[in-house]
Amino acid sequence: MYLVGTFDTKAAELLHLAALIRGLGAPVTTVDVSTLHSDPRADIPADQVAAVHPGGAAAVFTGDRGSAISAMSQALPRWLSQRNDIGALIGIGGSGGVALIIPAMRALPVGLPKLMVSSMLRQDLGPAGDRTDIATMYSVTDVAGINRISRRIFANAAGMIVGAFHQAQRQADAEDSRPAIGLSMFGVTTSCVRAVSSQLEADYDCVVFHATGSGGMAMEKLVDSGLLSGLIDLTTTEVCDYLFGGVLACTADRFGAVERTRIPYVGSCGALDMINFGRPETVPAQHLGRRFYPHNTNVTLMRTTPVENAAIGRWIGERLNRCDGHVRFLLPQGGVSALDAPGREFHDPEADQALFDALTATVKQTDRRRLVRVPHHINDPEFAAVAVAHFRSIIQADGTPVPFATNV
Repeated sequence: MYLVGTFDTKAAELLHLAALIRGLGAPVTTVDVSTLHSDPRADIPADQVAAVHPGGAAAVFTGDRGSAISAMSQALPRWLSQRNDIGALIGIGGSGGVALIIPAMRALPVGLPKLMVSSMLRQDLGPAGDRTDIATMYSVTDVAGINRISRRIFANAAGMIVGAFHQAQRQADAEDSRPAIGLSMFGVTTSCVRAVSSQLEADYDCVVFHATGSGGMAMEKLVDSGLLSGLIDLTTTEVCDYLFGGVLACTADRFGAVERTRIPYVGSCGALDMINFGRPETVPAQHLGRRFYPHNTNVTLMRTTPVENAAIGRWIGERLNRCDGHVRFLLPQGGVSALDAPGREFHDPEADQALFDALTATVKQTDRRRLVRVPHHINDPEFAAVAVAHFRSIIQADGTPVPFATNV
């Protein structure tokens, strides 16, 4: 376990917390991320961390607090990435400590215990904090001295991180032997994803992510962390919100993890017929007159138009072209969501065709990257069977794809 903080301002607090952790039976190494000088009481001095900065320690110890904190926040993740013995990470500090330590926590794998104790937390974590498993503890008082309040806070923090550390060790010993795969799901694609999972769960640990913006980002973070062996990303709806101002948006890096890792990937057009807003009164005025569906009292769905769907198809296609691993992207020609079916509120074959045409025109197909036309609705059992068959074909150890008659 590593305990990180600035010894030049928080030495007494760091040493006190380290003693508490050791008293609970856990090993801990203190890491100094000071930007003024190194403290010999730390197990890992600040100059050792600073030395891994691309510009060397001189880039960190500049004498200017702002640039020094920025540089150390780059050095710390690089230093941690060189370690193979991180069982947990706990950090303490004020606004500077949060700026230094949170980026390093974000870079660590999901599932590795992380706890930040500070008087400056939620407003500094930002949206990226929502998709990481960083635990936070408000220090109540400033992290400045040991007193009757801070003693309790530090004692609780020590108990939390030690408990998480030991539990993580036990969990690792009992790890599921099946490889894990990620699946994206929305309420309107639930039938499809459940059918896919039921067909694969004997061989794979199926990890389902809610396609709410943060869900897709979390899924791809696990891909970057090496915790997923493949993706069945059938619900790419977050792209609609990203391009057209919805509230459950992805970022420009959607599909980026697939590009970087070349992970086996089966995707589809799930819920690309809708843009998400909050309560009806929150829908922007320029959209009045459009087709809406009240998903619940807090979620209002707006049907995408042919023009919007063409833009969505081009955007996704351009990103698929960057992916050099085995990629199959399925086009469910019977409809892309539970609402996009004959007699349902969002049924619009013209809009769907605009999406499919844009994907077909944009995606540069190869032996490894292929579009697959499927003559079924996305929630039909036949569609799930096609998705499973393509996934099994591309995740084979030899990587040899199996031909399908429905390929474009």
